[in-house]
Amino acid sequence: MAIVVFVGANLAVQAAAGDTRGYDYLAYDAAARRLLAGQPVYDLTPEVAGAFGIYFYPPPFLLLALPFAMLPAEAAIWAWTAFLLAAFVLGVVALPVRPTTRWLILILAGLMWPFLYAVKLGQVGPLLFVLFALGWRWLDRDRELGVVTALGTLVKLQPAVIFLWAALQRRWAVLAWGAVVGLIALALTSIVLGLGVWGDFLTLIRQVSDPVSTPHNFTPGAIAYQLGVPADVANVIQLAAMVGVLLVVIAGGLWGAPVPGYLAAVVASQLLSPILWDHYAMLLLLPVAYLLDRGRWWAALVPLALSVLVVQITPPIAYPICFAVMLVAPLLDRGAPTSEAAAAPA
Repeated sequence: MAIVVFVGANLAVQAAAGDTRGYDYLAYDAAARRLLAGQPVYDLTPEVAGAFGIYFYPPPFLLLALPFAMLPAEAAIWAWTAFLLAAFVLGVVALPVRPTTRWLILILAGLMWPFLYAVKLGQVGPLLFVLFALGWRWLDRDRELGVVTALGTLVKLQPAVIFLWAALQRRWAVLAWGAVVGLIALALTSIVLGLGVWGDFLTLIRQVSDPVSTPHNFTPGAIAYQLGVPADVANVIQLAAMVGVLLVVIAGGLWGAPVPGYLAAVVASQLLSPILWDHYAMLLLLPVAYLLDRGRWWAALVPLALSVLVVQITPPIAYPICFAVMLVAPLLDRGAPTSEAAAAPA
């Protein structure tokens, strides 16, 4: 049943996608094709995030997109989509939970609009999912955790929050291995793309307009702005929310158990982003898996609240609420796991 729901939902969304299929992937593709044509990788004209075809990602990520850009455009989109689905399934398999929980996560993903939307767009969420899942599985291995966290940071900057959590845990070897991977990526990217690409990347990030006023942003500050709150007040709300999230990460790192603290950092990595797109919520399946595996069945309500079945009536405020719940719930879950969950693999 899980496979039927998962595959059927993705096929239905892809069939209905039309011109929006691969919307995000086409930005990676365009940047890679510019590189292959000897042109600058970054377009420095945009001032608003989310515009079509704009590559906002770190330079090393382009090395992953290059092989796909060598294909015809339509074939590249389908190949990238298959790659994302395979990455997500690998992430589900890697989750250190019971097989029953893995099947449930697969079903919930097939029902969850943020996941289906991320795959339709060709967005990198499934890649972050598998890297975060591997980090969870290898949480007691400094080298592996440092490597997968660094790879996540090379895809998008947000996973660097995991390094903050590791520092609070005094896991210095995690940071050291992350630095090794980062230096290798820096050298390789500079050779292939040129040193100037780093300056272009920083320029593009700096010139993007005030994220609180960015359309379709789901941060608390942006939602306040959409509800009519003045921009300066909305910015204060957003700053307060980010400070609160950071305090939760610090508390989880200093006093929380390793797994809940790590998962809090995973959720925080998205909440600390100035722009919170709705498809980022697919990563909430990680703390949902943790709670479901401990017999906390109410956790399934989070992906169901963001289900494709109710997406047309889901209010924007539901997204930061779901993120907030999944940020603190694993840390606050002090009860003993169910007997079945207690037998889950480490």
